[in-house]
Amino acid sequence: MFLDKGFDIIHAHQPPDAFVFIAAFYKLLGKRYLLDHHDLAPELYNARFRGHGNMIVFRMLVWLERFSCYVADYVIATNQSYKQVERQRDHVPDRRITVVRNGPDLKELYITAPNPDLRKMAPIVIGYLGVMGTQDGVDYLLRALQHLVYNLGRKDFLCVIVGSGDALPGLKSFTRHLGISDVVLFTGWVDQLTDVARYLSSMDICVAPEPSDPYNDRSTAAKVMEYMALGKPIVAFDLPEHRFTAREAAVYAHPNDTLDFARNIVLLMDDPLRRERMGQKGRERIELELGWHCQVIALLESYNNLVLQEKE
Repeated sequence: MFLDKGFDIIHAHQPPDAFVFIAAFYKLLGKRYLLDHHDLAPELYNARFRGHGNMIVFRMLVWLERFSCYVADYVIATNQSYKQVERQRDHVPDRRITVVRNGPDLKELYITAPNPDLRKMAPIVIGYLGVMGTQDGVDYLLRALQHLVYNLGRKDFLCVIVGSGDALPGLKSFTRHLGISDVVLFTGWVDQLTDVARYLSSMDICVAPEPSDPYNDRSTAAKVMEYMALGKPIVAFDLPEHRFTAREAAVYAHPNDTLDFARNIVLLMDDPLRRERMGQKGRERIELELGWHCQVIALLESYNNLVLQEKE
């Protein structure tokens, strides 16, 4: 029955790249395959092991990515950096790629009343939101906070770290080792978008501490766009996709330089008017270009292009 009724297109999010084998089976039955390429699995693997991963595994992941792109009838890239990889490494022609950014939905993520208990804990609330794996750089943030306290003499803040991940236990231990437990609050995982919005609305400054590496340099951090959707100024390392996404909504530290990261935090701590202007710039960019209400147009274009190719 599914051969003549059912679905016409299989849309697979990748990774895991092994989904290509499911898609290949359905292609034998005449279905079309739309590859939604969300992460560079080879670079992500190396980032998680800080460049010390197994080269055989890395090469296998490159092969799976190439095979996925070969099998796909059409490819969605999350940004221009990924599109370049798909063109150069995976040999996908331009006509079979559309960039669809993973922008926030402003109907679901919106400014709300801040948490009054959180606001009472410190004059300035610094915030991180997201998954905490090795590649996400929360350890870099913790080192920056140590500089903030011990080198720059600032303790008039609380850093709220919202989220979870396999690096979380080690990060909590590292916080104690650095002697900054009194200025760091780990909330754990937050399930509801309303709670996410409440935490973000309570923050004065948001941070994106992903270090420079072949994965992060090419990847768009969803958290950056979520910060912008809530009108929050950002401190980030100066990575290509961070700068493209945030533009004037962020100040940029030298890549992987945690002392410079701390200095940029101080810059915003002491300039509330600049924080407000940056937040407005970020919110406008989400409303006019990066929000899901804009990106869904590109997604529909991908489906349309796929259908048109079938008719050719």
